[in-house]
Amino acid sequence: MKIAIGSDHRGYKIKQAIIKVFEGSAYELKDFGCLNEQPVDYPDIAELVGKAVAGGGYERGILICGTGIGMCMAANKIDGIRAGMCYDTFCARRARQHNDANVLCLPGDVPTEPVDQIVRVFLETRFEGGRHQRRVDKIMRLEA
Repeated sequence: MKIAIGSDHRGYKIKQAIIKVFEGSAYELKDFGCLNEQPVDYPDIAELVGKAVAGGGYERGILICGTGIGMCMAANKIDGIRAGMCYDTFCARRARQHNDANVLCLPGDVPTEPVDQIVRVFLETRFEGGRHQRRVDKIMRLEA
């Protein structure tokens, strides 16, 4: 599975840790920035990752900023993106099962469960479809 990952300066350390944890795994992560802890504007990174996922080149995306909220708001402006803000594995699981989220947004500053566990649950959980598909379809129609 190809994963687009990006962060602003406040999420840089966590992004680097995620990349390290998943090196050599079945997941192919591509870093869309930022490349250090120098300040950047999170909407720029959210746009790069969101468009990479929406364009079909990547199956999922991961975005990290201070709270994760700004990245989530920016990513959800891109047609085809269903970004979910997840502070724990329960939310990551539900974001996939019920909402078919394709971008995971994480906080860089807020203590959470171990981030690698949240990411792993998000990547391994399948969308349940069924009654949830009807709701996802309604969400996607809001883009028009």
